[in-house]
Amino acid sequence: MSRSHLLLILRSNNQPSPSPSPDCNHYENKKIDLAKYINYVSAPEAGAIATFSGTTRDTFEGKTVVELRYEAYVPMAIRNLKSICHSARSSWDLHSIAVVHCLGTVPVGETSVFIAVSATHRADALDACKFLIDELKASVPIWKKEVYSNGEVWKENTEFLERKSELGKNDGCCRRKVETEAPDRKSCCKAKVKVEEAAHTSTS
Repeated sequence: MSRSHLLLILRSNNQPSPSPSPDCNHYENKKIDLAKYINYVSAPEAGAIATFSGTTRDTFEGKTVVELRYEAYVPMAIRNLKSICHSARSSWDLHSIAVVHCLGTVPVGETSVFIAVSATHRADALDACKFLIDELKASVPIWKKEVYSNGEVWKENTEFLERKSELGKNDGCCRRKVETEAPDRKSCCKAKVKVEEAAHTSTS
């Protein structure tokens, strides 16, 4: 299965981001370059850069994980990511944000999602970074299949199910399915950000 990226880069004052071409083929079989996105959000006025990197682990509940496979409803995913980022900007004093998520296959040990946030002060950067990953898990239509050595299963994030339940929606067109994973995170803060470039693609 090929690999591609969903990418949003937000800079302060509506300044263009030096982001990669949105041509999907540019992203095929590429790992997320963490240093590149940290560099994108760096600025002389930013005294803090907070990051989150989500990687494929090798086991789940005693089962050997071979890889993860991600799919997304891309138009809605882009809209939701933009909304989350704008919300973050409205709540914290941020300089820049970069959010990138792999679609397709992500082997064990590789990064599937990366967030970098720069701000004048560390509290803003740290709080906004946590908000962004929590909200991404809760509201962005990206679905994960966990492939084991002896089978595979689609997963839904606990945050996504909790949000769905809060909204009183028992069925949704963008739901994917079946088993739930239960991380300990919950969104704790408010939000914000600004976005510039969206790269999207489909998976096979």
